[in-house]
Amino acid sequence: MLEQVVKFFIVFFVVVEPVSLLPLFVSLTEGANEAYRRRMARKAIILSGAILFVFALFGAKFLEAMGISLEAFRIFGGLLLFLIALEMVFARESGTRTSSREAAESRQRADISVFPLAFPFIAGPGALATILLWFGPVPASRDPLHWAALFTGVLAVLAIAWGFMRAAGPLMKVIGVTGANVSSRLLGVILGALAVQFVIDGLKGAFRLSGP
Repeated sequence: MLEQVVKFFIVFFVVVEPVSLLPLFVSLTEGANEAYRRRMARKAIILSGAILFVFALFGAKFLEAMGISLEAFRIFGGLLLFLIALEMVFARESGTRTSSREAAESRQRADISVFPLAFPFIAGPGALATILLWFGPVPASRDPLHWAALFTGVLAVLAIAWGFMRAAGPLMKVIGVTGANVSSRLLGVILGALAVQFVIDGLKGAFRLSGP
């Protein structure tokens, strides 16, 4: 179980990529006072946690109700994570997180906690796909201890993201935009390999189910 939790934490950390929140949070809160920054960071993390909790608890049941197998979602989730990994490696603005029109709208909004921080940057498509891939085989009703251990990993990543946002200004002065891009590229390579493994596992499971 410990090995699974550690592996999930690494994957989820890479997908959420708290380092990428630094330039975003600094730009969106430019000129704001410290109280506003604290409130936006806290609210974004709480909302993200709520979204992820609901997906972790009911995501697998939703897929079952829609007639979607976990193997099919594993393949799609792996492909989605692979696209995110490519964007990270090439340091491009993530179209899988937000469009240019959404980005322009976010700069005009007073409350940035819901959009774009909580969704789509923290609890975005990649994070939700990762949640369903890992929590689908471990329903809370069947294995509550394992489920709780995995969700502890979610909370740990959210705590790190909150810490990064709280210290966004000083951290950006230290690492700069180039440092954030280098970190993103390194994490993208890891995520790409894991995404391919998700697709391989999904294909194996699909062929096993369709076999004689």
